[in-house]
Amino acid sequence: MRAVLMAGGAGTRLRPLTCDLPKPLMPVLNRPIAEHTLAWLRGHGLTELIMTLHYLPDMVQSYFQDGREFGVQLSYVVEELRPLGTAGGVRQVAALLPETFVVVSGDVITDGNLQAAIGFHRERGAKMTVILTQVPDPGEFGVVITDGDGRVVRLLEKPTPGEVFSDRVNTGAYIVEPEILAYLAPDQPADFAQDLLPQLLAAGEPVYGFVSGGYWCDVGNLERYRQVQWDALTGRVRLASAYRQVQTGVWLGEQVRLDPSVVWEPPVLIGHHCRIGAGVRLGAGTVIGDHVTVGAQADLKRPVLFNGVMVGEESHLRACVVGRGSRIGRRVQILEGAVLGHLCTVGEEAQVQSGCRIWPGKYIEPGATVHTNLIWGTGARRHLFGARGVAGLANVDITPELAIRLGAAFGSCLAPGAQVQVSRDQRKVSRMISRSIISGLMSVGVQVQNLEANAIPISRLVGRVLGVDGGVHVRLDPDQAGHVLIEFLDNQGINIPPTLEKKIEATLIREEFRRAALADIGDMTVPGRVADIYRGAFQQQLHVEAIRQSRAKVVVDYAHGVSGAVLPELLVGYGCDPLVLNASLRQTPLSAEERESLLQQLGRVVEAVRAHLGVQVNANGERLVLVDETGTAMQGSLLTAVVMELILAGQGRGTVAVPVTTSSLVEQVARYHEGRVLRTKANATALMRIGQDQPRILCAGSGELGFIFPQLHPGFDAMFTIAKILELLTVQERSLAQIRTHLPSVVWKTQTIHCPWRLKGAWMRHLVETHTPDALDLTDGVRIFPQGYDPDHWVLFLPDATEPLLHLVVNGLEREWVTHWGQTYRQRLQEFMEQSEV
Repeated sequence: MRAVLMAGGAGTRLRPLTCDLPKPLMPVLNRPIAEHTLAWLRGHGLTELIMTLHYLPDMVQSYFQDGREFGVQLSYVVEELRPLGTAGGVRQVAALLPETFVVVSGDVITDGNLQAAIGFHRERGAKMTVILTQVPDPGEFGVVITDGDGRVVRLLEKPTPGEVFSDRVNTGAYIVEPEILAYLAPDQPADFAQDLLPQLLAAGEPVYGFVSGGYWCDVGNLERYRQVQWDALTGRVRLASAYRQVQTGVWLGEQVRLDPSVVWEPPVLIGHHCRIGAGVRLGAGTVIGDHVTVGAQADLKRPVLFNGVMVGEESHLRACVVGRGSRIGRRVQILEGAVLGHLCTVGEEAQVQSGCRIWPGKYIEPGATVHTNLIWGTGARRHLFGARGVAGLANVDITPELAIRLGAAFGSCLAPGAQVQVSRDQRKVSRMISRSIISGLMSVGVQVQNLEANAIPISRLVGRVLGVDGGVHVRLDPDQAGHVLIEFLDNQGINIPPTLEKKIEATLIREEFRRAALADIGDMTVPGRVADIYRGAFQQQLHVEAIRQSRAKVVVDYAHGVSGAVLPELLVGYGCDPLVLNASLRQTPLSAEERESLLQQLGRVVEAVRAHLGVQVNANGERLVLVDETGTAMQGSLLTAVVMELILAGQGRGTVAVPVTTSSLVEQVARYHEGRVLRTKANATALMRIGQDQPRILCAGSGELGFIFPQLHPGFDAMFTIAKILELLTVQERSLAQIRTHLPSVVWKTQTIHCPWRLKGAWMRHLVETHTPDALDLTDGVRIFPQGYDPDHWVLFLPDATEPLLHLVVNGLEREWVTHWGQTYRQRLQEFMEQSEV
């Protein structure tokens, strides 16, 4: 008698373990499920087997080959184009089944009496016998009723609770006479339970059910996968083992290195060539694959570890599954029901919470907490907040589900009944995420002022007028293509401080949301005249008559971002002649090449229409690139110097603030006007804070981040910057080209150098220890003055906040000086890293 082993399913309910491993090769007690099935069939005298395959067939064939190693004769049929179902796959091999045959699933663990079932089939003269078993909850199976002689009289696939009429269910195993395959059309999908059995019953064919008294488990989901391991260890099912039993309930493989201090509680299985460190505790139900290393003081309670796993010292694993080759760092916690796919890496002191599924190849940063399934993207970060807020891939990292929880976490950190404004850019993804945030805020009793689509400068200004307690703004990330950025604002319109970021993050991780009672759920209102509030404040900070006298012609390029639609209207009101380019909205951000092409187009238009200036506005109204009347673009350090020259020339001996990374061109401009330059950390929040903390600051910012005019509001504002430039150019009777050509010369170079995480802090400490205090500035990173303090000659090392990188900035008045000291410090860093690796 031959048997057909159906092994083509994709095992979707067992993902992430089956993402790159077919279900028949899933290990139970470190041997594939299908290998246990082959041993069971062989034990009942069935040695001629046909295996039907579809999902990852090469892996199954490579493992079992011709079957001789397993005491059987194996042949394969691969369903190439599409799966044909349980019956359709068997119909495909009808020519190989000339007599009674057995059909069994490749994902079943059983020790049932197959010969008894075959004898029952022959005694009854059945055309088909369904092997049945009794289960307490038949809702996930096909329920079957038989008469007193065992003939099937009724069946129902996966009944609802109200439809359950028996506790006997179909195991998916059948004894079949070959002639019934004629009921099936060739090369068409068909299922035994849903298609063939109803046809046979309708035709009056003798179909019987045999109740097996042994153990049956269809390993169809992760919960049953973990359960079958426990059942096998505790003897509920008899499975052959490749390991020796050293005491009751303890199995060890060959060449296992166990520290004498290891403590175990049977039943426990440890595979071949494993190393178990000092003080390790192995709880009952622990299954450890081959070539596994467990570090000292680790505590394992009922995990299933696939081959090649490494578990770090003092880690705690609780009733979880860890896929092949994964690396678990020191002091990691993986809690009940969590599943890690193959080749994952979990950094030290990270935590994977109960029920989370981590797809193969993911990297979880040290200290990170994973509380949702990790499917897309590259991994989980240690910190939710980045330099400006919460950022991630749109609809992958930043999803509506995360946004709801973020809103609830933020609202839970505010007082009940607090007022929070929410705004966004015009993109569809931002609308989706902002609405989810609003739902989360309302659920914890926060009142929401929905500003809808508005440029972020408007949101920062209007919040103070509305008297809100905080704000949220959602937009496409201006620095990372395809990413969404969520910024959280305080009651002044400034990005929230790190202390509140950490509080929100902790609330989110622990899910300690404050749930409002029905009567206290927050409400949402849409305030009116938002743009009018902004226009009024905008106008109060300008010399409007000067702008009107200029009659300036301005070309505004929105670069398909529609980042501040009020600007042309304002300019018209001030007597200017704006020409708008690329105002249509694009849902996806421009690439760097596309933006550069539009900038060149802007320069040509400015020159052709003889405009006073051109401007490309981006980052939702925060940043700009200037184009002078000759069509020359000004950005970065040059733009910073031009704007600060105009500001300081308009008010001598004034103070401006720039990031520590900005070139010393600003200092040269300030010295000429007897002004003062304050250096801040190289992030947006630091510039916003200094504008509020230092009331005498005229302007803060840079060409890379944008410009802040604290008298208007605390945020970057490209729209007001344009109007202020027009005012100052008119009052000073100058042009942008004149300012640009008269600026002094400075050489400024920046580059990025890879540096391992573990060496970044050590290198910064090394710099501090090897230089005198008067040669250092520690405002942000380490800024070095190699030849004594000189604001025009310095070297800056700035660690990247999110990557294993160091940013090296060298500033000087001569190219030779910049080249020499740049090479010198690069070489010092290289030598330091090489010595540290020894």
